[in-house]
Amino acid sequence: MDNGMSGELPLFQVVKNLCAELSPKYGDGEAKAMVRIIFENLKGWSPVDMAIKATEPVSEYIMGKLDAVVGRLMTDEPIQYIFGNAGFYGMKLRVTPDVLIPRPETAELVDWIVDDNGTRKDVQVLDMGTGSGCIAIALKRNLPFADVTAIDNSEPALKVAESNSQALNADVNYRLCDILSLAANVPAALSGTFGIIVSNPPYIAEHERAAMEANVLQHEPHQALFVPDSDPLEFYRAILQYAHSHLDASGAVYFEINPLYVKELEALAWNTGFRNVEVRRDSFGKERFMKICSVSYTHLRAHETRRHL
Repeated sequence: MDNGMSGELPLFQVVKNLCAELSPKYGDGEAKAMVRIIFENLKGWSPVDMAIKATEPVSEYIMGKLDAVVGRLMTDEPIQYIFGNAGFYGMKLRVTPDVLIPRPETAELVDWIVDDNGTRKDVQVLDMGTGSGCIAIALKRNLPFADVTAIDNSEPALKVAESNSQALNADVNYRLCDILSLAANVPAALSGTFGIIVSNPPYIAEHERAAMEANVLQHEPHQALFVPDSDPLEFYRAILQYAHSHLDASGAVYFEINPLYVKELEALAWNTGFRNVEVRRDSFGKERFMKICSVSYTHLRAHETRRHL
């Protein structure tokens, strides 16, 4: 970052310079958010702290740290990987390139589950493809006495999830398990029934790569993102086949979904034996979430598919 002058600059000028450098690449809003994250991680300062200290000089040591962070950001490295953490559902989670960075849309899925199940006690929860553990831990912390199990086929991802559970004092049962192999081999830990089955599985079709941002393509784990164009619903199919035998009578499956394949996923749920399907839009107006209930589930009228606008 070019200071534009010798000596130590006041914080407000450093913030202005940082935003000016980052805005052409990331936009004004994202640049301001990044600056807040940078100072929170480098100095432990909140926005209020930054306002109070606006006229204080920034040391040459911190300026060097800022230069290094900006340099990495300009090469499309996600800020969450630079500092090794990401905010999600009021928590700070450890993240590494072994796991996806939790998205705000996924927090909306957690909201739906908590709203539906906040008064249920001792519910059995299964998070399939847990990654950083963000969904599993959020549900453990927000559902009363929930018993949460989470699976992933990546040992490095599970290590990240386990470290997050320990840091946040959330007792989640983690298991190394491949979703796609469940139909042929259900491990003992998953042989029972669950009141909530949730998944944000890989759902981006290969042909969508060209439209994706460089920071995602170059840094986030592809095995957690992409599915073949020839079978974009492969994970949903495996999960629904499992859920058909392991979802309890009052339970529901919650998915984050690809808006391109909503109709196909509805048809898949129907063909697997489910009849109660609800689709909701995210805060950007895209059909992003699906809830699939047991036939006896009472929150929806039987044999009904609904849209929530």
